[in-house]
Amino acid sequence: QVQLVESGGGLVQPGGSLKLSCTASGSIFALNIMGWYLQAPGKQRELVATVTSGGPSSGSTNYADSVKGRFTVARENAKNTVYLQMNSLKFEDTAVYYCKLWNLGREYWGQGTQVTVSS
Repeated sequence: QVQLVESGGGLVQPGGSLKLSCTASGSIFALNIMGWYLQAPGKQRELVATVTSGGPSSGSTNYADSVKGRFTVARENAKNTVYLQMNSLKFEDTAVYYCKLWNLGREYWGQGTQVTVSS
Protein backbone atom coordinates (compact mmCIF):
# COMPACT_ATOMS: atom_id res chain seq x y z
CA GLN A 1 0.00 0.00 0.00
CA VAL A 2 1.41 3.36 -1.05
CA GLN A 3 0.99 6.37 1.21
CA LEU A 4 2.05 10.00 0.84
CA VAL A 5 2.65 12.24 3.83
CA GLU A 6 3.05 15.98 3.34
CA SER A 7 4.39 18.69 5.60
CA GLY A 8 5.52 22.27 5.54
CA GLY A 9 2.42 24.33 4.90
CA GLY A 10 1.54 27.40 6.91
CA LEU A 11 0.95 31.12 6.95
CA VAL A 12 3.38 33.44 5.20
CA GLN A 13 3.43 37.08 4.17
CA PRO A 14 3.52 38.11 0.51
CA GLY A 15 7.05 37.86 -0.81
CA GLY A 16 7.93 35.21 1.72
CA SER A 17 9.00 31.60 1.28
CA LEU A 18 7.84 28.15 2.31
CA LYS A 19 9.14 24.66 1.63
CA LEU A 20 6.81 21.71 1.32
CA SER A 21 7.86 18.09 1.70
CA CYS A 22 6.17 14.87 0.71
CA THR A 23 7.42 11.38 1.48
CA ALA A 24 6.06 8.27 -0.18
CA SER A 25 6.10 4.89 1.50
CA GLY A 26 5.20 1.43 0.30
CA SER A 27 6.06 -0.29 -2.94
CA ILE A 28 7.61 2.48 -5.05
CA PHE A 29 9.00 1.64 -8.47
CA ALA A 30 12.27 3.33 -9.41
CA LEU A 31 10.67 4.88 -12.50
CA ASN A 32 7.98 7.23 -11.32
CA ILE A 33 6.85 10.82 -11.24
CA MET A 34 6.16 12.90 -8.16
CA GLY A 35 4.67 16.32 -8.13
CA TRP A 36 2.49 18.97 -6.58
CA TYR A 37 -0.96 20.29 -7.30
CA LEU A 38 -2.88 23.10 -5.69
CA GLN A 39 -6.56 23.69 -5.13
CA ALA A 40 -7.79 27.15 -4.29
CA PRO A 41 -11.22 27.64 -2.71
CA GLY A 42 -13.98 27.10 -5.24
CA LYS A 43 -11.58 26.08 -7.98
CA GLN A 44 -10.39 22.88 -9.57
CA ARG A 45 -7.15 21.22 -8.61
CA GLU A 46 -4.33 22.25 -10.91
CA LEU A 47 -0.78 21.21 -11.59
CA VAL A 48 2.06 23.12 -9.97
CA ALA A 49 5.18 21.08 -10.77
CA THR A 50 6.43 17.57 -11.39
CA VAL A 51 9.79 15.80 -11.32
CA THR A 52 10.66 12.43 -12.83
CA SER A 53 12.74 9.64 -11.32
CA GLY A 54 14.39 6.88 -13.32
CA GLY A 55 14.66 6.25 -17.03
CA PRO A 56 16.11 8.62 -19.66
CA SER A 57 14.04 11.54 -18.36
CA SER A 58 15.21 11.17 -14.80
CA GLY A 59 15.37 14.52 -13.08
CA SER A 60 13.30 16.33 -15.66
CA THR A 61 10.89 18.90 -14.28
CA ASN A 62 7.70 20.56 -15.42
CA TYR A 63 6.14 23.76 -14.03
CA ALA A 64 2.93 25.67 -14.38
CA ASP A 65 3.53 29.05 -16.00
CA SER A 66 2.22 30.81 -12.90
CA VAL A 67 5.06 29.49 -10.73
CA LYS A 68 8.02 29.45 -13.12
CA GLY A 69 10.95 31.35 -11.67
CA ARG A 70 9.45 31.33 -8.17
CA PHE A 71 8.95 27.66 -7.26
CA THR A 72 11.46 24.83 -7.47
CA VAL A 73 10.61 21.15 -7.33
CA ALA A 74 13.26 18.63 -6.31
CA ARG A 75 13.46 15.12 -4.97
CA GLU A 76 15.60 12.74 -2.97
CA ASN A 77 15.08 9.39 -4.64
CA ALA A 78 16.67 7.41 -1.82
CA LYS A 79 14.02 8.79 0.53
CA ASN A 80 11.16 8.83 -2.00
CA THR A 81 10.70 12.43 -1.02
CA VAL A 82 9.73 15.39 -3.16
CA TYR A 83 10.09 19.02 -2.16
CA LEU A 84 8.55 22.23 -3.33
CA GLN A 85 10.51 25.37 -2.53
CA MET A 86 8.18 28.33 -2.91
CA ASN A 87 9.66 31.80 -3.07
CA SER A 88 8.18 35.24 -3.76
CA LEU A 89 4.79 33.99 -2.65
CA LYS A 90 1.72 35.91 -3.75
CA PHE A 91 -1.80 36.19 -2.35
CA GLU A 92 -3.04 34.06 -5.24
CA ASP A 93 -0.77 31.17 -4.20
CA THR A 94 -3.09 30.57 -1.26
CA ALA A 95 -4.45 27.04 -1.62
CA VAL A 96 -4.31 23.51 -0.36
CA TYR A 97 -1.24 21.87 -1.89
CA TYR A 98 -1.39 18.17 -2.69
CA CYS A 99 1.44 15.80 -3.39
CA LYS A 100 0.89 13.28 -6.17
CA LEU A 101 2.73 10.12 -7.20
CA TRP A 102 2.42 8.29 -10.50
CA ASN A 103 3.66 4.76 -9.85
CA LEU A 104 3.23 1.57 -11.88
CA GLY A 105 0.25 2.93 -13.74
CA ARG A 106 -1.57 4.17 -10.66
CA GLU A 107 -1.95 7.56 -9.07
CA TYR A 108 -1.73 8.39 -5.39
CA TRP A 109 -2.51 11.59 -3.50
CA GLY A 110 -1.39 13.03 -0.22
CA GLN A 111 -3.83 14.49 2.27
CA GLY A 112 -3.00 18.08 1.38
CA THR A 113 -1.34 20.91 3.28
CA GLN A 114 -2.68 24.44 3.56
CA VAL A 115 -0.60 27.36 2.34
CA THR A 116 -1.95 30.79 3.18
CA VAL A 117 -0.35 33.98 1.89
CA SER A 118 -1.61 36.93 3.87
CA SER A 119 -0.39 40.19 5.33
